Amino acid sequence: MANISRRHVLAGLGTAGFATSLSSMTGLGLNNAWAADTGGYKAMVCIFLKGGMDGADTILPYDQASYNQLRNVRSGLFGAYNSNSAASTRNRANLLQMNLENSGDFGGRQFAMPAELAPLHSMFEGGDLAVVGNVGPLIEPTTRTAMDNRTAILPKRLFSHNDQQSTWMSFGVEGVSRGWGGRFMDRVVASAPNQNRVFSAISTSSNDVFLAGEDVTQFKVGSGGISEPNLYSNRGLLGYNDGDDAARDKIRAFLAKRDFQNQNIFEQDIANSTAKAVDNTEQFAQAQENATPFATEFAGDRVSRQMRSVAETIKIRQFLNVSRQMFYVSTGGYDTHSNQANSIGGLHAQLAAAISSFREAMIEIGEWDNVLVFTASDFGRTVIDNGNGTDHGWGGHHFVAGGGVQGKRLYGDVPFADVDSNEYTKSRGRLIPTTSVEQYAATMGSWFGLDNSELRASLPNLNNFNQTDLGFMGGATS
Repeated sequence: MANISRRHVLAGLGTAGFATSLSSMTGLGLNNAWAADTGGYKAMVCIFLKGGMDGADTILPYDQASYNQLRNVRSGLFGAYNSNSAASTRNRANLLQMNLENSGDFGGRQFAMPAELAPLHSMFEGGDLAVVGNVGPLIEPTTRTAMDNRTAILPKRLFSHNDQQSTWMSFGVEGVSRGWGGRFMDRVVASAPNQNRVFSAISTSSNDVFLAGEDVTQFKVGSGGISEPNLYSNRGLLGYNDGDDAARDKIRAFLAKRDFQNQNIFEQDIANSTAKAVDNTEQFAQAQENATPFATEFAGDRVSRQMRSVAETIKIRQFLNVSRQMFYVSTGGYDTHSNQANSIGGLHAQLAAAISSFREAMIEIGEWDNVLVFTASDFGRTVIDNGNGTDHGWGGHHFVAGGGVQGKRLYGDVPFADVDSNEYTKSRGRLIPTTSVEQYAATMGSWFGLDNSELRASLPNLNNFNQTDLGFMGGATS
C-alpha cells in the first residue's frame, strides 16, 4: 500500500479551486527572506502546446538556398502541402518574411512564418513579439560529440510526452511536485506579504505541475469563468423554486462550515479547505461582477477561450490584491505524426488569433506593457519527415510577446536543415537545444522581478550556463 501523507491528501483537493486555500490556512511557508521586486503589476502567461510543436514548420527558412534545403529534407511533407502549387501555404511566395532587426547575426539567412500565423507576424513586425530559437530541456550545454561519446549529462526520458512536458515545467520527469512557475510565485509571496497568494497562480486548463509551488497552489478558472461549486450557485442544477433556493443555502452553509468537532486532523483539514474554497470562489465571482466586458472579441476555440479568461482575470486584479500573477494555458493537437499538412495550419491560426486578441484586450485596459506571453511545448519535432508528418524531437522554437519584449528579433539559433551537421542527433534529425529552458525562464523571471539568487534557487541547472539573460526583455546577455 502506498504511504499516503496528510500533505498529499490536501494536495489532492486541487480540483475546482480547493487546493488554493491551503497555503492561506496553514502557517507553513518559505523560511528564507527573498528580495523580489514586486512593485507595480506584472503577469506572465504560459501557453503550453501539448504534443510537441514542429518548429521547422513554424519558423521556416526563407532565403532560397535554405528553403530548398528544408524542402529536400522534408520532401514527403512538402509534397503533402503540394508546395509547388501557387496556392500552397508552403510555397515560398506565400510565406511571410520576417524582417529581423538582428539579421546580421544570421549571416544573410532569412526566415518566415506561414500565412496562418499572420497575426503573430504582424506583432513581430511591429516589435511586440520575438522568437527564441532552439530551446529545450538541458542539464548542461550539450554537443553531439559529447552525446556520441556518452559523456553528456542528459535530461531523463527524452522524447516521452508526459516526461518532457513535466521536464519543461519542473525540470524533472512525471511525478515531480514543484514547477518553476510556482517557484517564481513562492519568491513573490515571500517578498510581498500582502500579495494574495490564492489568486497568484491561475490555471485555465489542467492541473499540471507548472504552477505548483511550496507556498503557492493554483487557482482554477475555467474558460467560461471561475470553476466554482455550481451545486449551490447554479440555479439550473437544483431548480428555480424557493425551496430549491433554501436547499442551496443549506449546502453552501455546510460547505462553508469550519467548526466541526471531529478530532481527526485529516477531516479537519478537508473541512477547512472546503470552507476556504467557498470563500475564494465567492470572492473571485464578486470581483468578476464589478468588471465591464471587453470590447475586444475572442474566438470560440479552446485556446482563445482560455486567453479571454486570463484577460478577464487581469482586468479585476485590483480586487484580488495581487501585484504579480502567473497564468497557465494549455491546448493540444500538436503530436503531428501524420496529416500534419492538414492539421497544423488550423492550430497555428488558433494560437495566433488567441495571442493577438489578448494583446488587443490588454491594450484596451492599458496593461500590455506589463504582461508577457510565452509558448512552451513537450519538444520540437524531427527535421526529417515520415511522409506526411514528423516524429518526436528535442529542441524547438518559441514565441515571446508583450509590450516590454525586445521584438522583431530572433534570439538563440535556427540551424540549417543539415541533418549530418553537429546541430542534430545522429539519428532522426533531432535538434540538440542550444538554449536551455532555464535560460529562457531566467530571462522572463528577471523581468518579473526576481533577483539572481532567487532565479538560481528556482532554476536548479542555471549555474551550468554562462548566459542567464537572453536579452529579449531588454536585460543584459551575460
